Amino acid sequence: MATTGRSALLSSTSAGPKSTSENSNPEEDDGQNLWSTILSEVSTHSRSKLPSGKNVLVMGEVGSGKTTLVAKLQGVEEYMKGRGLEYLYFSVHDDDIDDHTRCNAWVLDGDLYHKGLQGVAVPVDSIDNTLLLITVDMSRPWNALDSLQKWAAVAREHIDKLRIAPEKLRELEHRLVKQFQEYTEPGSGEDGTPQRRSEEEESVLLPLGDNTLTHNLGIPVVVVCTKCDAISTLEKEHDYRDEHLDFIQSHIRRFCLQYGASLIYTSVKEMKNLDILYKYLVHRLYGFPFHCLAQVVERDAVFIPSGWDNEKKIAILHENFQTVKSDDTFEDVIVKPPVRKIVHEKEIQAEDDQVFLVKLQSLLAKQPAVTTGRPVDTTSRAPTGSPRTSNRSAAANVANAMPQSGQTSEGVLANFFNSLLTKKAGTAGPGTPGGGNNTPGTVRKSGSKLGLSDVQAELDRISSRETDSDLSNANETPATDGQDT
Repeated sequence: MATTGRSALLSSTSAGPKSTSENSNPEEDDGQNLWSTILSEVSTHSRSKLPSGKNVLVMGEVGSGKTTLVAKLQGVEEYMKGRGLEYLYFSVHDDDIDDHTRCNAWVLDGDLYHKGLQGVAVPVDSIDNTLLLITVDMSRPWNALDSLQKWAAVAREHIDKLRIAPEKLRELEHRLVKQFQEYTEPGSGEDGTPQRRSEEEESVLLPLGDNTLTHNLGIPVVVVCTKCDAISTLEKEHDYRDEHLDFIQSHIRRFCLQYGASLIYTSVKEMKNLDILYKYLVHRLYGFPFHCLAQVVERDAVFIPSGWDNEKKIAILHENFQTVKSDDTFEDVIVKPPVRKIVHEKEIQAEDDQVFLVKLQSLLAKQPAVTTGRPVDTTSRAPTGSPRTSNRSAAANVANAMPQSGQTSEGVLANFFNSLLTKKAGTAGPGTPGGGNNTPGTVRKSGSKLGLSDVQAELDRISSRETDSDLSNANETPATDGQDT
């Protein structure tokens, strides 16, 4: 009874204030409602934390900017490039639930020798939490299509080696198909968000095109064209036109259709489309809302989300083709430019000064000695008192034209020319009255006309002399006008 009465008392006291209107307190009711709301939100947020273990596997050629791209997403300016398989990450924050996590980013080396390291980045139990990102270097667009096909084949080979259960693989493939078919353009709703489909519309999905998702990997694929700031360089140096850029874009978009991939043109140098890439990655991996529209107008800032593109939209690019056709082979139109051979000149090391001088001294020592006569003062042996000073210049001209021998001394040559001047001055020519009155011009004419034969005769006469006394007598003969020596 006591227990029953106590229970009744407790129940009556607890129910009393609620039944009596005059004893109710509205502030206490509001406080209880506030606390219940906070507790319900905390319990809801605790169950909706950001998942961990999401992975982005980055593939691409050597030098295509894989590590630089991920480092920019991470917000790191200084980083070190590794080899084989690099691990980076970028932060993900949800403002609604005030939670953050890290998304793993694995960068595979561009050398196919390291392709086996994919197992470390993407094990079989994390295949459904992985996104494949393939980089294409737009500064070398002639390698774009081959690079995409090569790295997609590497990813397919790795997924096949994982031996995923057939039911699991079909589930992953169906999820990609459904995501592609259910894509809705952002901004179609009244509030700017994608308009929700009704249950009838969700049950009726449009079929895929003939070339759409024919190579379903089971994981989302994003194709990122890096270094798009090099497009202007392609136009200047390689004569690329708009139709060439549209031709490249059309082939890349066809590849993306086959794999259900998205396409983003980026530039780390100009910080172009990096924010769109980050938002799209967290949208595909964590389900964040995404409101960016497709962009196909700007040739260096293209963005095409998965599910937006189709063959008809790609055909719009073909309308601008003039010199190329849509069905032309990619390699025939986008030709790799010839490689310019760089000639490396051999560097010549200068010898030490002392070594060079020693070599030069040894070379000079090997040269035959040249015998030269003692220099003779021609002014002292020249005939004094002769008024024909201008004739000496004419003789000097003859001396310059005459070949000299290394064995003839300077003194002998000087004496010879002095004697030659004396002889020619005396024999000015027949019919010339007063040979002593010859002008310098007459001497020059005489020397130019008779110089060769007289020089030869005089050389023969000098060579026949054997004694120095005869030479000295010829040198001391005074030059007189109008008579021979």
